[in-house]
Amino acid sequence: MEVELLIGDGTGTRAYIPSVEEGIEWQTERRGTPGKLTFTVLKDDMPGFSEGSAVRLRVDGDNIFYGYVFKQSRDKDQIIKVTAYDQLRYLKNKDTYVYEGKTAAQLIRMVAEDFALNMGTIQDTAFTIESRVEENTSLFEMIENALDLELMGSGELYVLYDDFGFLTLRHLSEMYVGRPGAYLMIDEETGENFEYTSSIDDNTFNKIKLTYDNEEAGVRDVYIAQDGANMNRWGILQYFDTLSEGENGQAKADALLKLYNKKTRTLKITNAIGDNRVRAGSMVVVCLNLGDLKLKNFMLVETCKHIYRQGEHWMDLTLKGGEFVG
Repeated sequence: MEVELLIGDGTGTRAYIPSVEEGIEWQTERRGTPGKLTFTVLKDDMPGFSEGSAVRLRVDGDNIFYGYVFKQSRDKDQIIKVTAYDQLRYLKNKDTYVYEGKTAAQLIRMVAEDFALNMGTIQDTAFTIESRVEENTSLFEMIENALDLELMGSGELYVLYDDFGFLTLRHLSEMYVGRPGAYLMIDEETGENFEYTSSIDDNTFNKIKLTYDNEEAGVRDVYIAQDGANMNRWGILQYFDTLSEGENGQAKADALLKLYNKKTRTLKITNAIGDNRVRAGSMVVVCLNLGDLKLKNFMLVETCKHIYRQGEHWMDLTLKGGEFVG
């Protein structure tokens, strides 16, 4: 395994190969979190770097990570622990946006232009958001809200991520790892251990209640969707929220019930054989006997941590798909 890590100097005009200790970890999450690279270097005689210095990682010729130093800490032996994030880190900025008649993709392009983010492939989304006010909200949350509305409006799921320095939005159908007949598979041989949990304690709702203060009519409109059978089985698990102007209350309630009226099942895989193509948002085949069910299905990677260490490459995954939600 060939690992190439470069870090820019304080001026941003040169890049150096640092002496790395104890391996490198690259972590991604599907929602609301930038890609993160952590590593430990020896000071040696390497020119100084600082917060904001560019960091680039390639493994076996594959482009893995491009981002910037955000934190460094050192001890008396001048061993420096470095934390770098990709440009999604800048989506943690807060702002206020008022927009009308935009799709999620158009919102992402607008935000990227306003905050000077490098854009790659931003696939068009279909659902048009009539109007929305996002006040004192992180850019991440604004975009996630728009993508949630896309999911409820069209049933289509999109993945936002940084692709080696370029902001990227792709439909889930573009995120399969491999090709027909040669998809990446996780099974008992490729994953050292797994932790499987089923629950109705988190993100399970069998009754949806949405309200809208209709100032013109002087009344509060209430929209309800519920599943009586699951209410008898589990008791009433209610989701409550308020609507914004222009939202279709009953359609949203029905969509939320379809999304949340089920057990949450999570699957965590530890020390799987590493594959550079896998990141949060990827789709992989999982074939495991979980006890109460036998799973052989495509699953969505919610979180992914790659560990590159002394010629070894492992990854820890949290997945959902099929009956798995969370």
